[in-house]
Amino acid sequence: MIDIGFGMADGADLLVVPVLADRVLATDSDLVPDLDSLSAFLDVKDFSGKKGQNLFVATPGGVTNEALLVGLGSEVDLESIRRAAGSTARSISKYGTVATLLHDVGLDGAAGAVLIGSQLGLYEFNEYRSEPKTHNLQSLVLVGDGDPADLAESAAVARGVVLARDLTNRPAADKSPEALAEIASSLHEAVVVTVFDEHEIAEKGFGGLAGVNAGADRPARMVVMEYRPDGATATVAFVGKGIVFDSGGLSIKPAAGMEPMKTDMAGAAVVMAAVRAIAEAGLRVNVIGITPLTENLSGGSALKPGDVVRIYNGKTMEILNTDAEGRIVLADGLSLATEMGADLIVDIATLTGTAKAALGTDIGALFTTNEDAGERVLAAAQSAGEKFWELPLDTDYRSLFESDIADMKNTGGRWGGAIIAALILAEFVDDTPWVHLDVAGPARAEKTEHYITKGASGFGVRTLFSVAASFED
Repeated sequence: MIDIGFGMADGADLLVVPVLADRVLATDSDLVPDLDSLSAFLDVKDFSGKKGQNLFVATPGGVTNEALLVGLGSEVDLESIRRAAGSTARSISKYGTVATLLHDVGLDGAAGAVLIGSQLGLYEFNEYRSEPKTHNLQSLVLVGDGDPADLAESAAVARGVVLARDLTNRPAADKSPEALAEIASSLHEAVVVTVFDEHEIAEKGFGGLAGVNAGADRPARMVVMEYRPDGATATVAFVGKGIVFDSGGLSIKPAAGMEPMKTDMAGAAVVMAAVRAIAEAGLRVNVIGITPLTENLSGGSALKPGDVVRIYNGKTMEILNTDAEGRIVLADGLSLATEMGADLIVDIATLTGTAKAALGTDIGALFTTNEDAGERVLAAAQSAGEKFWELPLDTDYRSLFESDIADMKNTGGRWGGAIIAALILAEFVDDTPWVHLDVAGPARAEKTEHYITKGASGFGVRTLFSVAASFED
């Protein structure tokens, strides 16, 4: 990650200048070039300041000899600043030191938005490349006299998103449940971590996690992370689905369906990353992070359609489709979170293809049993720049997953799969305010754009951080 902080433009190789529609400067800094003198060139290049337009211009005699004009369009908010910063970061990567005025647009929080967008826009996953992709950019100077403390939270969030992307992009062979548990154990000195191994999982009655793990050759782990700063009174619990590889079990996926399944632990990665970011930022709120970790494979002892597992809270679940395994392990995690006590439980998971079919690749699905809790999480997501849409949690669908031999089935037929999965999860939170986030679409990016790079997106880290921040006293 590059160095980003406040300072002077002197010595920079390039100056970034934000421009609104119709070539209206978005900043009143006296460092900006005279656009009127460049009008002929801008006409030729058809640069008007539309959102997404970038244009390099020569500025001899200015604070730098070259500037990059960045179009923001007619309306500017923090998310458009993040996106512009991400795109800009990639386009200026050949320069060593760049000064920017992109934050100087009259919006509170714009400096943090530039930091997050820039760091994420430059992200590359190079761990397995013989020749890593590199860039020359070492320093981005936010022109002005801002307080470095104003960037601390944004820097923690950016590092969290990078961690979530790194973990999710890593091949399944190199992120066993045990390996991920070890990473969780060293997240931050203020985070106390308890790891339940396969024997403790069985002894304590995490029957869903043990059942899904039965066909795998690497043992499961249940990880509990606790951040409890002095003076905090509110408690929020995050539960993340941690299927480190999903073959579908005996209800096996087609080959093409398995290709992205190393990323089926994106929810767990997001929870781990959010807990670390919260601790780094020193938020004054108690946070519990829970990640049930396992592979879902088809070994000789794997769960079979018709088997029944007993979840941590005592309820039983008949397994008819072993490829609907995320809700099985989350049931254990949610039951544990409910027992530990929280003012709000939020789970996040790459859970259903139907959520992706309904909302596409950019928007996550939100379900809740509590209107106030849903509004809190939606507001947090909006402030963080991540899109969620609330879908109905219609209890009339409860009958679709009734079982003849157990408390419930793990499936409810072909239609309404995201709703049915959420209703199943609701069985394990009692009366605790709870929100379920299905991120099957936005957790994985199919292309690079603005601050998103192809592959794991880290979607959800910013929302969970913002949720925790909303509980600060």
